[in-house]
Amino acid sequence: MEQYALDQLKSIATVSPTCERLEMTRRERLERWAESLEHSPRPFLKTLHETEYQPIADRLALRDDGTPISVAFADPILRAAGMENDSYGEAKRFFELSDEQLHDLVCFCHFGERVSAAVVARRLRKMSGSKPSGFFAQLRAYFG
Repeated sequence: MEQYALDQLKSIATVSPTCERLEMTRRERLERWAESLEHSPRPFLKTLHETEYQPIADRLALRDDGTPISVAFADPILRAAGMENDSYGEAKRFFELSDEQLHDLVCFCHFGERVSAAVVARRLRKMSGSKPSGFFAQLRAYFG
């Protein structure tokens, strides 16, 4: 099977998007990311090292397989809504997060080498402003 870059394909064939961009609010994007993490087959994910100490250009390009950001990028709904890759900079742009907020979600200094997908999901829900439903969910959120 031959592979071509998109620009090469455009010279050979008519290329059109298969679907229109899905419109989602910031809150909906954060909620969807949290749901993706809760359904992740990996209960623990990699963290990114020292995000706060990286020069801006390096920080924005940070990425690794098996991170909370890569879980978001693997979600077809979030990609349809416009998530372009699984870098730190793209997560910051797409989810409309500050460096401090994203640092609190994915940085090594908070969790060590691995972070629980459930912990990141809870933090995302707090950032989105959604309230957990049910008594036990509220208890988990309070103590989590």
